[in-house]
Amino acid sequence: MSTGDDRPDDEQPNPFKGTPFEQLFGQLGGAGGPGMGDLGEQLNRFSQQFGGQMPDLNQLFGQIQAMMAPHEGPLNWELALDTARRTVAQDPDPSPTQKQKDAVADAVRLADHWLDDATELPSGITGTAAWSRAEWVVATSDTWRHLVEPIARQSVEAISSALPEEARAMSGPLVGMLGKVIGGMLAGQTGSGIGTLAKEVLSVSDVGVPLAPAGRAALVPANVTAFAEGLDVTEDDVLLYLALREAAHQRLFAGVPWLREHVVGAVTDYARGIQIDTDAIQSRIEEQMRGVDPTDPAAMQGLLEGGMFELPKSPLQQAALQRLEIVLALVEGWVDEVVGQATAPRMPAATKLQEAVRRRRAAGGPAEDTFAALVGLELRPRRLRDASTLWGSLRSRQGIEGRDGVWMHPDLLPTAADLDDPLGFRADASAPDALSEEDFDAELRKLLTGDQPEDQPGDQPEDQDSDDA
Repeated sequence: MSTGDDRPDDEQPNPFKGTPFEQLFGQLGGAGGPGMGDLGEQLNRFSQQFGGQMPDLNQLFGQIQAMMAPHEGPLNWELALDTARRTVAQDPDPSPTQKQKDAVADAVRLADHWLDDATELPSGITGTAAWSRAEWVVATSDTWRHLVEPIARQSVEAISSALPEEARAMSGPLVGMLGKVIGGMLAGQTGSGIGTLAKEVLSVSDVGVPLAPAGRAALVPANVTAFAEGLDVTEDDVLLYLALREAAHQRLFAGVPWLREHVVGAVTDYARGIQIDTDAIQSRIEEQMRGVDPTDPAAMQGLLEGGMFELPKSPLQQAALQRLEIVLALVEGWVDEVVGQATAPRMPAATKLQEAVRRRRAAGGPAEDTFAALVGLELRPRRLRDASTLWGSLRSRQGIEGRDGVWMHPDLLPTAADLDDPLGFRADASAPDALSEEDFDAELRKLLTGDQPEDQPGDQPEDQDSDDA
């Protein structure tokens, strides 16, 4: 006997038909496709045919089970951290020796002393550390969670709300699990991105965002050694230069209290702007699922880690990303300018190291590309040179105090248009005339006693508008 739509009685209708999830659940065991139990039996039979030689099978099922595990919040953070650790463990990751820890502490101490001559902002360092890559993952995890969870939450809500009412009504518990599945997938992608970043970052502030508690200056010696290879500069100079950059980051974020939340706010705005284009997602999923064999563990694992739910960016997201990109460029440009001033009279190798860091940050590495692809956040400033030129030009005209004073309020920060013309930022402003000690004392007495200065030649009459003065 057939139903009105020519389906056998024992075949369930596919409530996801015509949605971005039709292809996904049709292949992974949702409505209209084989059940998860049937898929497991197929995989076990496949394993038996090859004498049980399928080392990835248990790992695959472990990942699926972890994705389905209950968790608080929109992201399975335990899965994300586990994925990051496993990613790091793919390569040797020795713990820093005591000698390396002492070298980092000495370099940071000297760097912080040098910076006293280059900026008005006081030291922001309360402690130092030398981390392995795995230690970097653990120590920065709280900040990563704060940055990523708004994106995950909005992604889960947006994708779930994109389901038609018919799918919600007919799928029952399956739709209820959808948020957990998506949260698990995003956790795997996030963990993979963080773990890959850990293999390349040089310090805790290397991506321009303060990832550890305020005041903790930390470097990753294994990655510093790798960065130093081929630079024709001693590793001691490389370590000192990177310590200078780390110490400068710490000063800026400690001395500008609103800056941390300003960066996080741009990420949150990015999350709020997530919109669903069902046609685009449907096309993406169909493309990724095409040719994937559900009985091939390697293919399925690649699918789970491959950014399946990467969403097209909305105009609101593009605007938030632009704000984030600008502020990161301004942070990196300020650090570049301040470190340049601190090293100019002291470190001949600084120019070569500055150029190496600029090229590294401008081009980005595989780690930054991976994280941008998986999470959708661009963490490298493309306009570092423009920002550094802007800060240097401002210092030459207004001095160190005038340059650093721009950080007093976010409304004072240069814009994208200012980075287009870095030499023109506040070009009409000049440094205030210096007061002699006698002049300062006289002005202070006037302020305290309320005395008004006598009219000077050329002063405007009292009844003339001050705007005309």
